[in-house]
Amino acid sequence: MSRKEGSGSLRVGIIHPDLGIGGAERLVVDAALGLQKLGHSVEIITSHHDPNHSFEETNDGSLTVVHIPSRLHLLFVLLGRLYYKAGPEDWHDVYIVDQLSACVPLLRWLTGKRVVFYVHFPDKLLATGKEATLSGRTAPNSLKGVLKMLYRLPADWIEEKTTGYADVLLANSKFTAQVFKHSFRSIVRSPEVVYPGINLDAYDVPAPGLDALESPLIGSSRKTFLSLNRFERKKNTALAIEAFAELKRRTATTSSGGVRLVIGGGYDPRVKDNIDTLQHLISICNQHSLSYDIVPNQTSPPPPRPASPPAPDTIDILFILNFTTVQRQYLLRSPTTLCLLYTPGNEHFGIGPVEGMACGLPVVACTSGGPTESLVDISTNRSEGVAWLRDPDPALWANALQEVLALPPSDREALAVRAKKRARDLFSMEQMAKSFETALYRATDMGVVDDAPLRIRNLRMAIGLLVMILWLKMNGMDLLGGPAALILILIVAMMSLRRSS
Repeated sequence: MSRKEGSGSLRVGIIHPDLGIGGAERLVVDAALGLQKLGHSVEIITSHHDPNHSFEETNDGSLTVVHIPSRLHLLFVLLGRLYYKAGPEDWHDVYIVDQLSACVPLLRWLTGKRVVFYVHFPDKLLATGKEATLSGRTAPNSLKGVLKMLYRLPADWIEEKTTGYADVLLANSKFTAQVFKHSFRSIVRSPEVVYPGINLDAYDVPAPGLDALESPLIGSSRKTFLSLNRFERKKNTALAIEAFAELKRRTATTSSGGVRLVIGGGYDPRVKDNIDTLQHLISICNQHSLSYDIVPNQTSPPPPRPASPPAPDTIDILFILNFTTVQRQYLLRSPTTLCLLYTPGNEHFGIGPVEGMACGLPVVACTSGGPTESLVDISTNRSEGVAWLRDPDPALWANALQEVLALPPSDREALAVRAKKRARDLFSMEQMAKSFETALYRATDMGVVDDAPLRIRNLRMAIGLLVMILWLKMNGMDLLGGPAALILILIVAMMSLRRSS
């Protein structure tokens, strides 16, 4: 029988590999805050946390974050924390794991605690460059993808098997749940859908003053199209620039100089994809003779700005790296912001459109993935529509941008009311937190884990772990580094022998 809501507080451990700036990280932060508000004790355990590249709630004391230096790697230090820093009575009651499933079986077996796994997207699809569809057919989109798929077969098998050990499976959208079922056919359970939620009250505030923005380039009286995504090639931010360039071409004989495109998001100078993506976007600006500038914020080292930066009121494209909370609030709440451009295709869910709705903004997004669940297309449902869902074609997106520009004030106000209501009804942080709480109670009601093979297998299990670790390292899923792997094998072997005696 399931425990009733509010029948007891839990000590919850949330394991997330890189606590940076992104939709997945925003979800982890909001889930932790929501569970705390419901009376639970929450600790986020992560292998990377940079105060200059993370959400403020992870730095201002709102949340307890256990930052594990990257050299020690997540799983090894987590186990050390469990076995050497505290007794079993001080461990968490239950765990939430997302993104990396490899630690799920060991976490269950070594702690005896249940694990809730929150599915974003199968890693084997992300790592091989495959295109996922709701029909379940996937195909590598390059020769490199085919070779990597073959090379990754053992790691993909491990991902599927370790995911199956989770006691409760959750997914961030129906789209993700269906792709999961088609990708992991040996797992008979279907993930339950828990939509990411946001703190709606944080968006229902006036735009901050210009003096709080830390850069004179951000505040502007010009009409603004806004795109918020990490600087990653898969986010397809190039689509926004191409559509904006097409819009500029069409309106060259009219007053188009009063419109700009602001592109903001997480940027990590350690990550080659981030660096390459920004350079690619700049090259598209140059190709279309669009002026641009960069606000680096605290990014170190900062990427170079244009040799001759344009005047602020003539900038076509403004890149904002690692925006602050105040900058983000200003861009979303400013009366000059016309709409949010959400460019990823086949996105697992996409928190950006929900943030746009919460601020009363129209959204332009692709006709695939999570946005088809979170948004209603105004072209097919005028009375409830809050967005323009279009195929990823710059010409089609330019059409949508023209329609947004032409919206009468009364229609814009009516759309804003509909958008805010939809966000509050379906995607509040409170609703998400209660759904997580229900899943956590269901997991803990299963009792102590009693299927741990460590009780009956000793050195064979240790060797199997070593093989798994080597495969994960070879395929870019580095959970253990250097001598830490061998130390863990010895620990598991000794514990196994002890428990078997």
